[in-house]
Amino acid sequence: MRSSDSLDPFDIKILVTLQREGRCSNVDLAAAIGLSESPCLLRTKRLQEIGVIRGFRAEVELEKLGNHVIVLSEVTLNSHRPHDFRRFEAGAGKYQEIVECYNVSGGYDYLLKVVVPSISYFQALMERLLKDDIGIEKFSSRIVLRKPLEQRGYPLTIIATGKPSWD
Repeated sequence: MRSSDSLDPFDIKILVTLQREGRCSNVDLAAAIGLSESPCLLRTKRLQEIGVIRGFRAEVELEKLGNHVIVLSEVTLNSHRPHDFRRFEAGAGKYQEIVECYNVSGGYDYLLKVVVPSISYFQALMERLLKDDIGIEKFSSRIVLRKPLEQRGYPLTIIATGKPSWD
């Protein structure tokens, strides 16, 4: 059973709205989804309790803070036993500069999203990861030049229903 099976259309509307505007009041949320305030609040709390809503965050505009570089790094491990993956993940998890880490299929094992103040900082970080001996055989990196598209949230309605957006 998919976890979305226990969610109804109102739950999905709550999630879609909160993804777009996490700071909206319960009054505004209830109005946006067409539900009265008390049931809306109960549903939102239930979504938090069952772990569908993990938390609320501020979206930070990095350009306002100063210079930064976003790097996508493909990492290949030198061995592929279960404990090798755990060792790499534990080691990479120690660095707050690694903001996302995906174990992927294909020509490499992990895709990392790294945010650092400069290219030289990134190079020092990668040297440190290699020195930490967490199983990296090789890595290949790409500097993000710009981000022409960013969706504010996941395609929840599509995921919940399985229906494509082009129908």
